[in-house]
Amino acid sequence: MRATPNCRTPDRARPTSEQRRRRIGPRGRFGGLHGGGRRTPVALIAACALAGWLGGCVTAPSAAPPAPAVQPLLHDAYFGPSQAPITPEAVFALSDAMRRFADQTLRAHPARHGGDPRQALLDALYHHGPLQLRYDAGATRTAAQAFEARAGNCLSLVIMTAAFARYLGLPVSYQRVLEPPSYSLAGALVFANGHVNLVLSPSLNDSFARWPPASDLQVDFVPPSEFGARRTERIDASTVLAMFYNNRAAEALADGRLADAYAWARAAVLRGPRFGAALNTLAVIYLQAGHPAAAEAALQQVLALEPRSTTALGNLVTALQRQGRSAQAQAVAARLAAIQPEVPFEAFELGRQAMARGDYARARQWFAQELQLQPDQPDVHFWAALADLQLGHREAAARHLEQARDNSYTTHSHDLYSAKLARLRALQVQ
Repeated sequence: MRATPNCRTPDRARPTSEQRRRRIGPRGRFGGLHGGGRRTPVALIAACALAGWLGGCVTAPSAAPPAPAVQPLLHDAYFGPSQAPITPEAVFALSDAMRRFADQTLRAHPARHGGDPRQALLDALYHHGPLQLRYDAGATRTAAQAFEARAGNCLSLVIMTAAFARYLGLPVSYQRVLEPPSYSLAGALVFANGHVNLVLSPSLNDSFARWPPASDLQVDFVPPSEFGARRTERIDASTVLAMFYNNRAAEALADGRLADAYAWARAAVLRGPRFGAALNTLAVIYLQAGHPAAAEAALQQVLALEPRSTTALGNLVTALQRQGRSAQAQAVAARLAAIQPEVPFEAFELGRQAMARGDYARARQWFAQELQLQPDQPDVHFWAALADLQLGHREAAARHLEQARDNSYTTHSHDLYSAKLARLRALQVQ
């Protein structure tokens, strides 16, 4: 996942409510719904490039408040039958193929890494080993699914790595990286993406065998240059499971499967009652299903946990508007604007509207403005390429397609943009 620069775009006229599309969002995944008011994204987790590194600073976990009561927020009667979420054990379960790989490859070569089985694990999985894993934010996979596909988003890769580490007897802990989210699009959804990593501690036997004892090893799937110095906080396995269920809920929501989305979100909030993103996703599902009062209750719980959550505030504006409480919605919108002056994808939306009118020069300006705020957005680069093509700027269009390809979140989109770029370059040769 790439960090979004903290830059500001010039002041501009805000679009009217009629000009805004309703949105939510994924990539790794979480999302927040946007209604007729000022757009803000939903919250989802996990998205990152595939790379390994060590180091980082850990924030000691503070004393957690009592877990909020989430049962009153659940309304099973609103939804029909659904796919039952898989058990926590199934998320981390090793397949027979994974056990063979661990026994034949991981256990066999720790001597090549100074006797450290953790380095043997990372080398086999991510560096020069036989798996050739790749990053793909298309779906959140279990450990076994990520191994079979040889791909996953960062949450999937964390889960798979942890599953192998546990099998090898290595202590594992998890961390959430404390950073502003980056944003991504999936159709009419906008997702705010977070990031997780894990820490591998030396085994008890290894600690006794070494002097000085081996230190903890932080494993990340984003190189440190992407973020610079980063703060992290430890999270427990229940929160990781809540993230997994929440991602699955968002993916079902993006596919329009509301009953399945609710079932996954329900599992997420029960597993992680302090995990605000899951409560936010639950609220988005209620909004999509036409239950704004239930959404409001869930969002108020998010804001009790995270008072400055822009995703929850934006969704609360929508929930209040849909209940006809305009004055309260305006007050929340003002609170949101003070925290988040620039709305992700607002200029992008205006650019697409200009494209629909045939005003390609103005569209190009809007897309350039969005890219000042979010320079790595593949969808924005793609639409900027379309505007440049309409204006006859083929070289500029090719550069935007290169950026769209290189910053793609999924294998499918990478291949799609690569094909479009190849076709454009073929036209340039003619």
